[in-house]
Amino acid sequence: MDELVPGNTLITATPGEGRALAIKLARLTVKAIQPDGEVRTRLRPTYAEDADSLTAAAHAVAVEFATIAAANDYWRTGQR
Repeated sequence: MDELVPGNTLITATPGEGRALAIKLARLTVKAIQPDGEVRTRLRPTYAEDADSLTAAAHAVAVEFATIAAANDYWRTGQR
């Protein structure tokens, strides 16, 4: 299995890198929960057409991004 936190750190140089990491973490979480690639491929058309599933996926990324932002002290700008 891929490591669940790439490079074993949540520290990123920019918010854009943090967002990309959030998406990757959400994808790795799905892969950890359902390790069978054939099953994920088979299910993809179903959730790709379901607004609730897409909203849930977006929420998962948002939670990951909030965690990464906090770990990066909001990219050290003092914005709170």
